Amino acid sequence: MPPNGESAPDLALVLPCRNEAAAIGACLDEAKGYLSHSGLRYELLVVDNASTDGSGAIAAANGARVVYEPRPGYGRALRAGIAAASAPVILMGDCDTTYDFTQLGLLYAPLAEGRFDVMIGDRFAGGIEPGAMPVSHKLGVRALSALARLRFRSRVRDFHCGLRGLTREAARKLSLRGDGMEFATEFIAAAERAHLRVGQVPVRLRRCTRARKSKLRTVRDGFRHLGYIIKG
Repeated sequence: MPPNGESAPDLALVLPCRNEAAAIGACLDEAKGYLSHSGLRYELLVVDNASTDGSGAIAAANGARVVYEPRPGYGRALRAGIAAASAPVILMGDCDTTYDFTQLGLLYAPLAEGRFDVMIGDRFAGGIEPGAMPVSHKLGVRALSALARLRFRSRVRDFHCGLRGLTREAARKLSLRGDGMEFATEFIAAAERAHLRVGQVPVRLRRCTRARKSKLRTVRDGFRHLGYIIKG
């Protein structure tokens, strides 16, 4: 919720969450710590995506508004979060502690100031902490991002970065349908096709220190992205 019970938040932070009981509290604490000192009115919106470990209850206890999306899928969760957000700027980030939420301002400012309609983080420019991303993922992300840049005539270097954002007005112009991890590629492709102004900013990727099970499936998810690039 916005601080001090205020209405009309300046930004909404949407966190897709499936069985992240070990990490969601720390992510929300970090986001609240930064946003509370920023002077911005904000809303923390956690999309409980068919969790079975009580993630939603933990999020609610930590001050988030919880939206329930019973159908598993990264894209489904983010689509539900975007639809539920009411702020003029919507930021998104994975709630596994790998993204530094003290960097939210880097994405928020260009959107709030009207310089861009969509902002994407670039982990390769911002730095990847040792152990944060397997070599196979680094190679796969670089290769798929290169193909997507050609296919969708984009300058975005990191199509798969989970830290990103857009304005409410931009969200109205996008028809997003992706259910799974391919949503990350579709999000940028749709923005380019709509001739929106897409910016990018270096962001750090940290190694997850929490005991959790990764939702990524390297081969399956890689082919989902590739399939969208070919058919999308």
